[in-house]
Amino acid sequence: MVVEVGYAQAWDLEACAPWRPMSAEEARQRDAAGLPYVVVYREPGREAPLEVRLVSWRDCYVGLWVYDAQGRRTYDLDLRLLDDPSRLLRRYSVGWYYTDPEMAEFDQACPRITVELFPDGKGRRTEERQGQGGGSCVTSPVLRDDERWMDRPAFGEWPLLSAQFHGLTEPPALETAEVALAAQPGDADAPAACWRPPRPAQPGPINELFRPGVRVTDGYHPEMTVVEPHRVGTLRVPSGLLAVSGPDLGHGDGPRITVPVPPGEYVLDEARVRFGYHCEWRDAEVTTTEPTAVRLLVSETPAATWEMALGPDDDPRLFVEQQTTGFDTDGATGCFADAAAWNPLITLFERGLIRGESDLDGYEDLDGGSMFMQRTWDEASGGELMSFATTGDGTYPVWVGRSEAGEVIGVVVLLEGIPELLPERDGTPTDAAVRAGSRLG
Repeated sequence: MVVEVGYAQAWDLEACAPWRPMSAEEARQRDAAGLPYVVVYREPGREAPLEVRLVSWRDCYVGLWVYDAQGRRTYDLDLRLLDDPSRLLRRYSVGWYYTDPEMAEFDQACPRITVELFPDGKGRRTEERQGQGGGSCVTSPVLRDDERWMDRPAFGEWPLLSAQFHGLTEPPALETAEVALAAQPGDADAPAACWRPPRPAQPGPINELFRPGVRVTDGYHPEMTVVEPHRVGTLRVPSGLLAVSGPDLGHGDGPRITVPVPPGEYVLDEARVRFGYHCEWRDAEVTTTEPTAVRLLVSETPAATWEMALGPDDDPRLFVEQQTTGFDTDGATGCFADAAAWNPLITLFERGLIRGESDLDGYEDLDGGSMFMQRTWDEASGGELMSFATTGDGTYPVWVGRSEAGEVIGVVVLLEGIPELLPERDGTPTDAAVRAGSRLG
């Protein structure tokens, strides 16, 4: 069997076709420079590709998509380049098992198996069953080392990795295809429909959540209006190291997230939105105000950028599309604290909240804020802790805002996911939306 190998700068998902085809030599140069490029494997006479591979060494990433004869994607594999440059981790894969030739791509009724693997040998296999019974089954995959990792081939020496999916028992003969179109000059960005390496979750319009009058939606409530932030109090961080974590989990290893800030005392406030909804038990339209985020304000300077804070074990090279990381809670509680005084502050928190010790020095319940609940302080260091209610259990990302010069201007925890900006009522985007779009796009 002969398989043609073609190269391109990107792959257009909507058109199911390469974008800006290029020669093998041009692709080799991009490979050496770490720039993204695509390799397309085709069987002559077959409309759909056999396999599409995206390489982006600057992102430590190689992706593989396998197509069936109907042009449906049947397998998706993410390979990651980590500390050993000679091999790749099979980080994440999804297989779709179409039960009918006419079944649409990614049909909800299509059974699928997802496998996540990690460098430490851990992993998770999720089998989603469809049809009668349905449900899913989650297990820990037991794999050999060579099933978790693959050797990194040199440029031009990659095999057809999807050969087994296409029923090939012998390695096909690979021939470099002629470039149908000359590569276009210029470095314009690829269309939005083009495949790209996975990106972690983006911050969204965090600045705008603290600007009264801005209209947003959380996807459930179609329209919410930002109102004046509510100032809860202040937090002393004399050590210059801020902790953001869940105070309800074991604290022997210290806080989950830490962020260096100048030593000082900082304002804590809540972002809030007002919206109307139909109350069933009243059978009437009502208006309410709820918090959307909490912030430690380091500077009045607006943030130029926002980044997701990482814990000591977080490795961005392992992130899949839209992945978040942050602190965990199983008690619907988070906190800001002075990291240097973490252990005494958490001990006071537990004694006051869990054990209910009365007249405890260094602990108080708070009133007035819609979500802040307890404050503790360490007399020896002067450090403080302020806890707040989240909207439930789970993982909450911590976003760090920075100025143009890279200085920390604020630390924010979003409570309801990442909201979207709404346009002005006349249909034009707000100035805030324009700024957010240019910053995040």
